[in-house]
Amino acid sequence: MEKRELLYSGKAKSVYTTDDPDYMVLEFRNDTSAFDGKKVEQLDRKGMVNNKFNAYIMTKLAEAGIPTHFERLLSDTDALVKRLDMIPLECVVRNIAAGSLCRRLGVEEGIDLTPPTFELFLKNDALGDPMVNEYHARSFGWVEDQHLARMKELTFKVNDVLKQIFLDGGLLLVDSKLEFGLFKGEVVLGDEFSPDGCRLWDKDSREKLDKDRFRQGLGGVVEAYEEVGRRIGVTF
Repeated sequence: MEKRELLYSGKAKSVYTTDDPDYMVLEFRNDTSAFDGKKVEQLDRKGMVNNKFNAYIMTKLAEAGIPTHFERLLSDTDALVKRLDMIPLECVVRNIAAGSLCRRLGVEEGIDLTPPTFELFLKNDALGDPMVNEYHARSFGWVEDQHLARMKELTFKVNDVLKQIFLDGGLLLVDSKLEFGLFKGEVVLGDEFSPDGCRLWDKDSREKLDKDRFRQGLGGVVEAYEEVGRRIGVTF
């Protein structure tokens, strides 16, 4: 598969066309950002770590029957993926209260959420990715009803599969952000799954081992990502 023109460059990844219109190359960079791009740094090895972490997770999800855009690793920082027609919504599932949920509702961090909550956010950097509801999504035509229902179903399936994988590694999956798109009419999990887009705590100490280490200036960001990967079986 030939990597061709740069199609899009985001905060931490770049997307390239290939010689097959149905596939793209996803390049994971060392860039790390938070607070809508207000805090940006380069972290050595991060692109490689997230690429291999994502490949491992996407493979596990595919084995569990969840359709994903991931095809295969191409290099330490590149992956071959299906070209999706992305749906402009982020699906967030929360198992434990943390982050913006605590700020919005004034609840204490660390409260177990039973059942897990499901939230939608509009992908719009200029607006700060605002929270929306299912009626907004339908009324503004961001997604068709059947596709939204499938996204919700897949979000909870992903959550169930990954909660157990991380628990087996002595980790708590606090929350995660998922993005979906359409491939030949089918709803498919896209983007990436790495500690950049979820919260992971040590089960016993509740030490944060995710991007909050960067947001909160705790240090050891890539080392924490690698620790999480090793606990669940990722080979770097």
